[in-house]
Amino acid sequence: MQCPSCKEIAKDKVIDSRPSDGGKTIRRRRECTSCKKRYTTKERIEEEVRLTVIKRDGSRMPFDVDRVLRSMRHACYKRPTPLETLQREAAAIEDQLARGDESEIPSRTIGMMVCRRLRDLDHVAYVRFASIYHEFKDLDDMLEEIELVKEAATGSDPGQQALFD
Repeated sequence: MQCPSCKEIAKDKVIDSRPSDGGKTIRRRRECTSCKKRYTTKERIEEEVRLTVIKRDGSRMPFDVDRVLRSMRHACYKRPTPLETLQREAAAIEDQLARGDESEIPSRTIGMMVCRRLRDLDHVAYVRFASIYHEFKDLDDMLEEIELVKEAATGSDPGQQALFD
């Protein structure tokens, strides 16, 4: 394995191992034998049923939970949302998709799942993600969505719903 600090492909030693995500993964704390820096890895069993994402242009690619996590981290940049929370939410999205009947999932479905979870975690992160995902055409589209999120958060107009309900 390559050390994330020194990029050396060297032997590392496992400092600690413990089950994570309800026993679905093993979290290992490792130390690089070259630079002595510590880092964490997660191991999980590869699912036999492979999920495929159908992108907007019709192309297909394997589902990658790391892409979901990256987009959530990008939306939460400089926000007070812990990485562990985002990892848990991304894993929950993956689990929900894996439990479903479909092996091919439209990217729009995944995007809506991310939107729902971000809206519950952090309204600013949700608007950031939605602005890119929904492809707002101008500031009015963004302001309209912000108003809907504000109204839902304050409970002032329960009849209104955000774009991704």
